[in-house]
Amino acid sequence: MADPASVPLTYVVDGMDCASCVRKVEAMVGRLPGAGDVQTSFTQQTLRLALDETRTPREALEGNLRALGYVPTLQVVQTTPPTPRAGDLAAPTVPGRAWYATPAGRLVVLSGALLLAAWVLGFLAPATSTAAYIAATLVGTVPLARRAWASARLGEPFSINTLVTLAAIGAVLIGEAAEGAVVVFLFTVGELLEGVAAGRARAGIHALAALAPRTALLVHGEHTHEVGADTLQVGQTVQVNPGARVPADGRVLSGMSSVDDSPVTGESVPVVKAVGDTVYAGSINADGVLHVQVERTAADNTIARIIHMVEEAEASRAPTARFIDRFSRVYTPGVVLVSALVAVVPPLLLGQPWHEWLYRGLALLLIGCPCALVLSVPAAVTSAVSAGTRRGLLVKGGAALEAVGGVKTVAFDKTGTLTAGHPAVTQVRGLELPESEVLRLAAAVESGSSHPLARAVTDAARAAGLTVPAATDARAVPGRGVTATVEGRPVYVSAPTHAASLVPLTGLDDDITDLEATGHTVVILHDDTRALGLLALRDELRGDAASAVAALRALGIGTVMLTGDNARTAHAVAAPLDIDVRAGLLPEDKLRIIAGLPGPVAMVGDGINDAPALARADVGIAMGGGTNVALETADAALLRSRVQGVVELVGLSRATMGNIRQNIAFALGLKAIFLVTTLLGTTNLWMAILADTGATAIVTANALRLLRWQPRKGA
Repeated sequence: MADPASVPLTYVVDGMDCASCVRKVEAMVGRLPGAGDVQTSFTQQTLRLALDETRTPREALEGNLRALGYVPTLQVVQTTPPTPRAGDLAAPTVPGRAWYATPAGRLVVLSGALLLAAWVLGFLAPATSTAAYIAATLVGTVPLARRAWASARLGEPFSINTLVTLAAIGAVLIGEAAEGAVVVFLFTVGELLEGVAAGRARAGIHALAALAPRTALLVHGEHTHEVGADTLQVGQTVQVNPGARVPADGRVLSGMSSVDDSPVTGESVPVVKAVGDTVYAGSINADGVLHVQVERTAADNTIARIIHMVEEAEASRAPTARFIDRFSRVYTPGVVLVSALVAVVPPLLLGQPWHEWLYRGLALLLIGCPCALVLSVPAAVTSAVSAGTRRGLLVKGGAALEAVGGVKTVAFDKTGTLTAGHPAVTQVRGLELPESEVLRLAAAVESGSSHPLARAVTDAARAAGLTVPAATDARAVPGRGVTATVEGRPVYVSAPTHAASLVPLTGLDDDITDLEATGHTVVILHDDTRALGLLALRDELRGDAASAVAALRALGIGTVMLTGDNARTAHAVAAPLDIDVRAGLLPEDKLRIIAGLPGPVAMVGDGINDAPALARADVGIAMGGGTNVALETADAALLRSRVQGVVELVGLSRATMGNIRQNIAFALGLKAIFLVTTLLGTTNLWMAILADTGATAIVTANALRLLRWQPRKGA
């Protein structure tokens, strides 16, 4: 928790190009007195923190960042915590630069030029070549030595810069300056490649952020005028002309048009949007004029939420990544110790030549660099998160991404998850009241609810031309129904079982049974003393529900439907799916059932009632059209609102874990091979650093393959 005297600061940190860089910055800032609320983002290359400058001056923080090799640029000095917006990524203050203009690129050019000059001098003036190689090694090592000293001073003595610095200086001391210069050059090339690869992984998220238009046409009466899209407020109306991007998440008030959602949700086919349909900021309006009511501000629109989820993905590391981090903290000091023993024990105890074993010790120091191992997990996770985002699969963290692939059971909510979430009222029956009166009163009670069944009732009343009275004291009773005061009396819309516990349902029992047996959901309109009527609604299965459930079964994953609806309706709806059914559940019942399912368990849902179950499951997956609370509670979200997205998430997770296993095996295997060859005396210094740099490049390239990940056909 930050001190009240602290000032929120936001920096763009140029050079913070990898997950290990992020953790290095976090560790440094975390040790500073007066620093709190530290948030770093590899995707945005930003550092956010609250800093008490009476304890640590801002200049000291910036000096520490520069000492570690990063270039901080102050973005914001605020008196309130910063609110991330989609536009924050669209126009960074430090724009992308050519590789040779970056700090890593300049070091590559410098060390490469010095190495080339020393090599040329070896032909033109052989007597000076040794001195030239020494100069090339030392000049190229100076930036690395500065970073190594800064890391040691700031609490990390065994950094990769320390290992390379020791090896390069050691090479000079034992008369192998030429190899020392090659070591420095190859190491800087490896760092540069890592930064370039990181930029590729970030590019998709930057492109997504740039989708949100800067301006919007705000409607005032019969006129429009241009305003900044980030100034739009909930409830305002904007006009979206053909060919323009939608400026805010909202609902269509008038007009009809094909809208291309692919930039946001990954859905490849344009969707016809009409009155009442949802549109996303950044989507492209194809042919008609739309008037859209703003439902989310720029700070809370779909693009901003995607970016926020990607940031959360960085913060939430996979268990494998956490293990490797812990391992590397022991591994790197261990490498230094073993290298020292290899260098001095044989000469001291066995009378072996000093030069030969000092050389082998230095080579072992380079082989032991943990770069490839440390990068193996975060590089794969970052690429996978980016690939999933482009396909409408949002994953909040490495832990969730790793867990999805290992689930044994997937539990689905029914309404809005397995079904399309667009139920329609198919029948109304009144008891002592006309059908229109039943519909009118039910619509009044449901008018404040966003549940799909509630919207179906209010839409039916609107379509019938009914004037719906105002309701007060409205409240939902989860799993049971809704109540409100309408025209001075309490009125309820309840599930039949709940209604039967409050009032007699004489004359309705047969209708309820028949309707539920055909897959209808029945609700009862009643007051405190009697039933007033019933409404029957039906919601069809999503078109891909059956194929998705079958695909999960083929992957060895069990499926179950958890619903608050009655057993007859639930079984009628689930019949085409061949899925286990648990019906008549309250939210607490879902929690109990999830706890008893073969785990790990993934829960898929979209409503308020699903939020506790999403949180309780090992992995919570929210359908993209769901409520805010479901999306915030879940570990992943499906923007396309397709059941097949669950199968795709499992496929993405398994592909990622396979990639990580390949990376770890390659990194450790290559090190083991070079360890043996070094002890046998067949590995020289430049081969040793190439083993590390090459392994890092190959691991990174392998991880970047995930950027091109595609779901399997039929999956």
